[in-house]
Parts: sequence; C-alpha cells; structure tokens
Amino acid sequence: MAETSVHAAPAPAEAQGELSIRTLAMPADTNQNGDIFGGWLLSQMDLAGSIYAYKTTQSRTVTVAIEAMTFRKPVYVGDVVSVYATTVRVGRTSITVHLEAWVQRRKEARLILVTDGNYTYVSVDDHGNPQAIAQESLRTTI
Repeated sequence: MAETSVHAAPAPAEAQGELSIRTLAMPADTNQNGDIFGGWLLSQMDLAGSIYAYKTTQSRTVTVAIEAMTFRKPVYVGDVVSVYATTVRVGRTSITVHLEAWVQRRKEARLILVTDGNYTYVSVDDHGNPQAIAQESLRTTI
C-alpha cells in the first residue's frame, strides 16, 4: 500500500476506541511490491468491526458498507497490526463502526496509524433478513 496524503484528516496521536483484534502481518499477505496487500488489511478491519458489532448489538451482523477509508502508511511484513473500534451510530437495524488500524513495527515502541474508516453492519435474523437491534441489548459502554 502506498502512502497517501490526499486530503486525509490529521492522524490522531493515539489509538481511539476498544482493541478488537491483533494479528501479525506475514509474507503470504504481501502484494507484488512486497508490502502488505491492502485487501488483507481491509479484511482484518472487517473482522475486527464484525466482532465489535456483535459484542455491541448481541446479534448476528453482516457488512453492508465500507466508507471513508484512508490509507495513511504502508504495512510491512513483521508489523503487529491492532484494530481499534468505536461506535459512530446505531440505527434501527444497523451499526456504523469507526475502525483504526495501527501497527507496531519491529524495533519500534510507538504505534503508527496506517488505515482508518467507517464500516456499517446490519443486524440479521437466522434467515439473513434485517432485524431491529434490540435497544436493551446494546452494551452500555458505547
């Protein structure tokens, strides 16, 4: 993933939200340039968001939209990738989650924000149909 600075909002100084997933970037996850493939990072963020959405709504959720993604820095083999989640909004059937992917590079102590964006999930029943999110089941920590 190439570095970009195309009108991106300034990066926060530290991770915001709840740690939802942590993983290690491996050689099998690289693109033709030797950097970690952007699609791999998006999938890790989606996994983290779906874990967070389930914990928050206490219901099965499916991804319906990814918006406002900003690729800020590349991810390299050996980076520890941590994804943090915060609730943006909860609707009748959906939840929008802001996700931040941070890395800790080898031989560095500080975390670096590499990607962030908003993912929207819809609560579904056993047949895959949208269902209302039970307001009483929402975690009180959002």
